Amino acid sequence: MENHTKEELQDPTMQVSSLNCIDLANDDLHRSVVSLKQACLDCGFFYVINHGINEEFMDDVFDQSKKFFALPLEEKMKVLRNGKHRGYTPVLDEILDPENQVNGDHKEGYYIGIEVPKDDPDYDKPFYGPNPWPDSDVLPRWRETMEKYHQEALRVSKDIGRLLALALDLDANYFDTWEMLGKPIATMRLLHYEGVSDPSKGIYACGAHTDYGMMTLLATDGVMGLQICKDKNAKPQKWEYVPAIKGAYIVNLGDMLERWSNGFFKSTLHRVLGNGQERYSIPFFVEPNHECLVECLPTCKSESNVPKYPAIKCSTYLTQRYKETHAELSIYNQEI
Repeated sequence: MENHTKEELQDPTMQVSSLNCIDLANDDLHRSVVSLKQACLDCGFFYVINHGINEEFMDDVFDQSKKFFALPLEEKMKVLRNGKHRGYTPVLDEILDPENQVNGDHKEGYYIGIEVPKDDPDYDKPFYGPNPWPDSDVLPRWRETMEKYHQEALRVSKDIGRLLALALDLDANYFDTWEMLGKPIATMRLLHYEGVSDPSKGIYACGAHTDYGMMTLLATDGVMGLQICKDKNAKPQKWEYVPAIKGAYIVNLGDMLERWSNGFFKSTLHRVLGNGQERYSIPFFVEPNHECLVECLPTCKSESNVPKYPAIKCSTYLTQRYKETHAELSIYNQEI
C-alpha cells in the first residue's frame, strides 16, 4: 500500500473504497455485464483488467511522460495549450472546484487528441485538429509512443462501450456508430502532480469535480491520491480513497453518460489529494462525435420516467465545460 500522510491516517472519515473489477478476457459475458451495471448504479467507478495493453509498454508511456515534465518551463511553454485544447497546461491553469479552491489545481498536464489533418472536413471543429508536439530532437520517440497509446486506449474504450451498451439494455454495438464512438472526441491527458494539498487552506492537487464526457480510463503510477465521494449531496461529504491495482485501469463514467441514461448511471464526484509525493497519471477521456446529440436513451425513459435533461450537442456541452474550468489563454501571452 502506498504512503498516507499523518493527517489522513488520523482522519476516521477517510476510507478505502471497494470497487467491482471487470475482466475483459472473461468468457462469461452475462456476469461481466451484471457486475458492470452494479458498479454504474452504485458509483460509476470500476476497475478493468486484461485489457490487452502490455505493462512494459505502459511503463514506457509513463517514462516518456516524466521526461516531458522534467523539461525546463520555457521548453514546455513552446507547446502551450492551444484553442483546440491540445498541448501543455501549466500548474494552476485549471480550477475545478472554485467554491473550495483558492487557486487552480496543483498539477501540470498535456492534452493529446485524435490527429486530424488540415484537409479533413472536421478540421475546423473545436476539438479536432493537429496536436502540438515537443521537438523530436529534445524527446525522440515521444510522439510515436503517445500516438500508439492513444490508439490502444481508444480500442479498450470501445470494448468497454459495448459492455455499457448491454448494461443499458441496448444492442452491443449501439455506441459504435459514426456519430458516437465511430469518430469520437477522445483526449488523453498526461498529468504531473506536485504532491501539494492542504484542504484547510483551499489547496488541492486536483479539485473535486465530475468528468464531462462519456467515460474516463485512468492509468496511474500507483501513488495514492484519488478519492471519490459517492453521495455529493451528503453533509459532510464522505471521501474514500481508490487504490491503484497494477496493470488495471480505473474507469469512471462522465456526465454525458449520466445524461444519456437519464440519471440511471452515476457520474461521481472525485478529486486528488497530494501527500508530499510526486504523482503521475494518464486519464483518457472518451466523448462521442462533435455532432452527437446527447439525449435520453430509448431504454432509460418511460411514461413514469420522463427525460430529466434537455438534449444537447456534444461539442456545445464540452466547449461550455472547458471554458468554465480553464484559464483564458490570453493570460499566458501577457506573461511570455
